[in-house]
Amino acid sequence: MSQNPEELKYAVTHEWVKLEDNNIIKIGITDFAQEELGDLVYIELPEVGRQLAVEEQCAVVESVKTASDLFSPVAGEVVAINEKLADEPELVNEDAFATWLFSMKIKDVDDLERLLDADDYEQAIS
Repeated sequence: MSQNPEELKYAVTHEWVKLEDNNIIKIGITDFAQEELGDLVYIELPEVGRQLAVEEQCAVVESVKTASDLFSPVAGEVVAINEKLADEPELVNEDAFATWLFSMKIKDVDDLERLLDADDYEQAIS
C-alpha cells in the first residue's frame, strides 16, 4: 500500500498533480522529493501566463544540499503560483502534499493518463 495520496497523479520526476475543476490542476513535489532535497531555502516558480510543454523545465527548488529542476507533468498555461512560498519555502518540507507550488489550466485532460498512480509511483521510488 502506498503512503502517497491515492487521489493524486505522479510524474517520474517527483511532481504530484491534483485535478480540480475546469481542467485546472495543482502541482507540487512529493514527500519523497522533499526528503531527498532536505530543508528547502528557495523556490523559483514559473510566471503566471507562461505556456508549458510536457516535461518542460519550469521551476527550481533549492535546499541546503542542492538545487533541483522541476518539470511540467502536462502541457498547459500557468494560472497561479503559491505566493506564500517566496517567504516560506519550508512549507513544502512541513507537508509536501498539502503545499502546492503552482496551478495550470491543462490543454488535454488525457495527458493525466500517462502519469503514475500512487502505487506505481511507490514502486518507482522503491
